[in-house]
Amino acid sequence: TAKNEEWRFTPIGKLFTHEYALGSKPDAELLLRNQLESVRLPGSGEANELVFVNGKYHSGLSAIRSAKTEMEVQDLESALRGAHKDLVLESLGKSSTTVRDGLQALNTSFISEGVFLLFPKNREVERPVIFYHLIDASQNHALAQPRILVYLQERASVQIIETSFTTGAMDSFTNEVMEVVVDRNARLHYYSLQQDRAGASQVHTVHIRQIARSFVHGVTISLDGAVIRNNTNLILEAEGCESHLYGLYLLKGETHVDNHTLVDNQKPNCYSNEFYKGILDGHATGVFNGKIFVRPDAQKTNAYQSNKNILLSDGATINTKPQLEIFADDVKCSHGCTVGQLDPEALFYLQSRGVSRDHARSMLLNAFASDIVDQIKWEPLRESVQESIARRLSV
Repeated sequence: TAKNEEWRFTPIGKLFTHEYALGSKPDAELLLRNQLESVRLPGSGEANELVFVNGKYHSGLSAIRSAKTEMEVQDLESALRGAHKDLVLESLGKSSTTVRDGLQALNTSFISEGVFLLFPKNREVERPVIFYHLIDASQNHALAQPRILVYLQERASVQIIETSFTTGAMDSFTNEVMEVVVDRNARLHYYSLQQDRAGASQVHTVHIRQIARSFVHGVTISLDGAVIRNNTNLILEAEGCESHLYGLYLLKGETHVDNHTLVDNQKPNCYSNEFYKGILDGHATGVFNGKIFVRPDAQKTNAYQSNKNILLSDGATINTKPQLEIFADDVKCSHGCTVGQLDPEALFYLQSRGVSRDHARSMLLNAFASDIVDQIKWEPLRESVQESIARRLSV
């Protein structure tokens, strides 16, 4: 509720006023394939595609194009009985020991037909891994609770992309938990693209543990939806870890996006950089709550955090709350936030050079967003996001 500090700015309670149908996989596979084809991202034909339908992994719609030596994909139930049983038991649910959250517990209570991905030692997966979450809200309000466990072994490297789409006129609520373990010298690039329709809400929890010296690069792009809550947790459990978190929320209408980040520095000589930007129009609401913890043993930590926002209308709202909690004395840490409007002098300068006011406005906002979009390393996804933003800002 709003009395809970972690949920003070996000009216999550209204998501529980519906009577939801728990996720089930529809039998009409041809219809599902047509739906998937209509929402596939550019470049998907060269990627590994893992499809969830109403929160449950659908192997029939999925396509694993990388060799088995590069990645292993199993449903969680099989993984718990197979050769990687110890890895799964050690890692599944570990996030709840760090962050105690009711919605994460709700997801854990309903774990069913989740998926386990293992990226073996010394393997660089050239084809990205794309998770598609398809929600069918044509007959009932839909509640989907996907559960994903990812393990990168030593010197593994992979790009992971997530996106979701809702069909039907009813409302949907996706409560997802993804747990990721990154081992020594492994490299993870993670991208989340949120561009669902107005009746689709989601709580999206990504919990990444860097258990040895490793590299993590994450980008979250929020363009459309109803109520969206992104919980991004980075736990730096070993010395010498490097982490980067980027986010862009470009909102209009009544969309509400809440980005909650946690960077927990537990060991010395770690580096983290966090940069989130927001552009809000109409009656949209944005929230940024970023926490950086530096534990007593985490000497020589470098940790940076920044949040910048532009409000385009009187009805738009931003609540920003960067936080530092430092328990070590030999660190470099900084945080800050800004909220403002477009620079009238920059607008005037462009107009004085013959650029129309609308085009000048679009140019300035595209430049503001480009710092984040350029962090998307997979070219087809970056170009797709750039096109979506350009269309939005040209209106």
